Amino acid sequence: MASVLPPIHPPMGMFDQYITPGGDSLILTEKVFSLSGDSFEVHKNQGGKPGEAALKIQGKHLTISGRKTVSDMAGNLLFDIVKEHFHFLHPTLAAQDESGKKYLVIKKHRKLIGSEATLTLTSKDGRTDTLKMNGNWRDSCANIIHVESGATVARIDRQILNARELIGGAQTYHLNVAPGVDVALMVAACVALDELNNEKKGLISF
Repeated sequence: MASVLPPIHPPMGMFDQYITPGGDSLILTEKVFSLSGDSFEVHKNQGGKPGEAALKIQGKHLTISGRKTVSDMAGNLLFDIVKEHFHFLHPTLAAQDESGKKYLVIKKHRKLIGSEATLTLTSKDGRTDTLKMNGNWRDSCANIIHVESGATVARIDRQILNARELIGGAQTYHLNVAPGVDVALMVAACVALDELNNEKKGLISF
């Protein structure tokens, strides 16, 4: 299912295989009872239902940083999502490679209602772009906006929990990514938003 968002130029991201001319639409489903830690299943969006698997996201309970590994379907590591410590006022997560090189940094800003975050995305050519992510509890969605151009690079819609999901705190997200934007890094942004909003509450609050 292709993106309905306008294309972004120049392309933005690190992984060429995940920057498509037609954009992409994915469904992320949290697995909160995974023995190794909170993980996600990531599938193509096929008419509103999970289709072909797109990425692997595996959580690790026993790491101080709450590390999540993101791999392609062949098992090749793309990056880790890790919590950065000593950011007391603005909780921060980063998507980085094994050497610590950061591709995406997500910094949350505290608000009385909803959530807001600043993202710094580094592209393959070394260019950095600043993005803003804001959300609203009532409409259960968040937009990721390119600050300089005002363009929407991705949209996240949270599925309202049913009774079974409410008990476990599991979440399902529909992620729509604009053409020319790195889908894998937008998946990282979605997972980071989930992580930051669940840090002190049992449930998402955007």
